Amino acid sequence: MSRYMEDVVRLCCEISAEKNIKAAFKSCSKGAAAAGSGAFVGGLLGGPVGIAVGSAVGGVLGAWMTSGQFKPLPEILMELAPTQKEKLYSDVMAVLGTMKWTDPAQLISQVMGNGILKDQVFAAIVSYATKELKTDVRYD
Repeated sequence: MSRYMEDVVRLCCEISAEKNIKAAFKSCSKGAAAAGSGAFVGGLLGGPVGIAVGSAVGGVLGAWMTSGQFKPLPEILMELAPTQKEKLYSDVMAVLGTMKWTDPAQLISQVMGNGILKDQVFAAIVSYATKELKTDVRYD
């Protein structure tokens, strides 16, 4: 991985940490499977009323299974595969254009000192996380 790519990933981690971005991989299939299984078992045990009760219990179980799986986005970004980091780098460089920097600290200070540029990089990070990584994103 090139030094510039590493610098941009560090910038993304810095902005993500400042905005307290958390992301969770979508796992609605688990919740749907739990609700469906609950309805099936309820139907076997209690007939039509069992289906209603089983689907409610399964739905609650499914919601519990898929909640609380949000991780800090900087942690996710540091664990990306090289090809995923390249795509993130490309998306952020589309915002940064021909900006020059000598080290990560200089890049971070240049972007953090420019509110408009920082917001554009932030938008690129959120877009990347939702479209490429297919995550749900929460932030302050």
